[in-house]
Amino acid sequence: MLGFSNNQELKIPLFLLFLVIYVFTVFSNFLIISLISLYSHLQKPMYFFICNMSSIDICYSTVTTPNLLQLVLKGFQRISFQDCMTQLFFFNSFGSMEYMLLTSMAYDRYVAICHPLSYYRVMNGRTCLGLGLTAWGMGFMAAFPLTILSSDLTFCASNVINHFFCDVTPLLKLSCTDTTPIELAMFTEGVVLLFSCFLLTVMSYVYIISAILQIQSTEGRHKAFSTCGSHLTVVTLFYFLVVCVYMKPTSSYSLDVGKILSVLYVNVIPMLNPFIYSLRNKDVKDAVIKLYKDRLHKNWF
Repeated sequence: MLGFSNNQELKIPLFLLFLVIYVFTVFSNFLIISLISLYSHLQKPMYFFICNMSSIDICYSTVTTPNLLQLVLKGFQRISFQDCMTQLFFFNSFGSMEYMLLTSMAYDRYVAICHPLSYYRVMNGRTCLGLGLTAWGMGFMAAFPLTILSSDLTFCASNVINHFFCDVTPLLKLSCTDTTPIELAMFTEGVVLLFSCFLLTVMSYVYIISAILQIQSTEGRHKAFSTCGSHLTVVTLFYFLVVCVYMKPTSSYSLDVGKILSVLYVNVIPMLNPFIYSLRNKDVKDAVIKLYKDRLHKNWF
């Protein structure tokens, strides 16, 4: 695998940049998981999904970033065929889980804003657990077809992957056999899973925005928008990047542009998610302060 650049002057700055991003991603997401687990006032449906998102973001980033850090230092890295397919499987799994979980979060916001009186009855523990397990289970199931089809390809053009992890598109560029079946599988999954999740999310927000516009007070509308604005931001950014990278013919795909876009949705978005979703939230800020005071009090005495 080639990574980004063989320029020695950029090696250390890039390594430090990606290391800081990864450390912050793991720390901030782990902090969110810990806060939600420790404090009962955060154990609500919305935070249940945020906790799942943080877990996925840690896994999603860990699948690729340690590999990226080695690539930056060495300039290239050898990877076995089995390790490449394993990385491909888990990367696709956690990516699929991400947009299915985003859909569940959109439904949660729809119930909270459009049917507030029945929110806790609809979004009970059983419903939340079912949506969470469905996202995790469907994510692993969605990764199997692409991984199996990729493992059956014959790679005779070159053994150099122009990327920083084993992704489907750069592997297709190396194949000297017919890639139509796997491209068809990618398109089918994109339509069936990605588009259906996107459509459900859009439908949820049509109802949400319609309900918000009917609120008479400006303060009430602002409060309602603030509860779903962060989620809408992440959804827009995530879907835009995924479509740019995957929903286009392999022949017109630029690997250099793809690597840059991949950094955004593989490294940057998992780092930003805790801040966008949680660390600006008053309940989470109060929990962070309480945790700090509890630790300070414990160490003091």
